[in-house]
Amino acid sequence: MDWKQLTSVEDLDRAIIASENVTVVLFKHSTRCSISRMALKMFESAWDETYNDVEAYFLDLLQHRDVSNAIADRFNVRHESPQMLILQGGKATFHASHHSIDVNHIKNYL
Repeated sequence: MDWKQLTSVEDLDRAIIASENVTVVLFKHSTRCSISRMALKMFESAWDETYNDVEAYFLDLLQHRDVSNAIADRFNVRHESPQMLILQGGKATFHASHHSIDVNHIKNYL
């Protein structure tokens, strides 16, 4: 899995702009949470390289809480961890958290 790191609000801006042309997946991860580790591991193990037209962005929300807050504000979604959002056309078209995070949901948005 080739994650692009979200480490600033400017990175988030670039991801939103990218979503105008490709599907973007944002994964918000807490390094202190076992549920988040499990969701990340399951997501990565189910990732299929045929999703080459999807850009995947990873956020360590403990290191970059400002970016996490910006995601919640811009897309009007409640902060959760772990959390996955799918962006298309600059908007969040899907979001899931905890055990609902599933690579198969992406297939519906390709």
